[in-house]
Amino acid sequence: MTKNISKIGLAVLISGRGSNLQSLIDACASDDFPAEIKLVICNIPGVYGIERAEKAGIPVAVIPHKEFPSRETFEQAMLDEIAKYPVDLVCQAGFMRIVTPTFIEPWRGRLINIHPSLLPKFKGLHTHERAIEAGETEAGCTIHYVNEGVDEGEIILQKSVPILPGDTPDALAARVLEKEHIAYPEAVQILAKNILEKQ
Repeated sequence: MTKNISKIGLAVLISGRGSNLQSLIDACASDDFPAEIKLVICNIPGVYGIERAEKAGIPVAVIPHKEFPSRETFEQAMLDEIAKYPVDLVCQAGFMRIVTPTFIEPWRGRLINIHPSLLPKFKGLHTHERAIEAGETEAGCTIHYVNEGVDEGEIILQKSVPILPGDTPDALAARVLEKEHIAYPEAVQILAKNILEKQ
């Protein structure tokens, strides 16, 4: 089978319910979207994101990180799986593992992540609670390249939402998630066009 030159191949890494994966599945269903998902890798067996991928007919590799003696051996297993498919871009979508240079180096500049804050503010976890506690007036999400620092890679795009009076972390998270589902396909579209232009 020849590769469709007008679409890049994606590998999507997930750890949970896969709502951002679903936004990418939905975007890729459009003929004029310049990417298609070749593989989904999940490190947690039994999560709903696996079902989403299977419903869409996408190959899924469940690679439980707890079965490996080190981060590096786990990451090598992921690299080996990705190598079986024509992948141009790796997307972390709710993938709850910090990756090491073992995984970053082969995909440097082609490995992206979504984070639920307006980086560089609120790297790491509990972003919504921290934004509210800090008295911020807006929150949002960031798509960025992955490097050795946690949530420190170059920013590709951001989307913001206002923090409303009386907001709870859950209410804010729900509004930010809506923006995430718009932002991730948008970022992939931008990067796909860049990759295709260089081919």
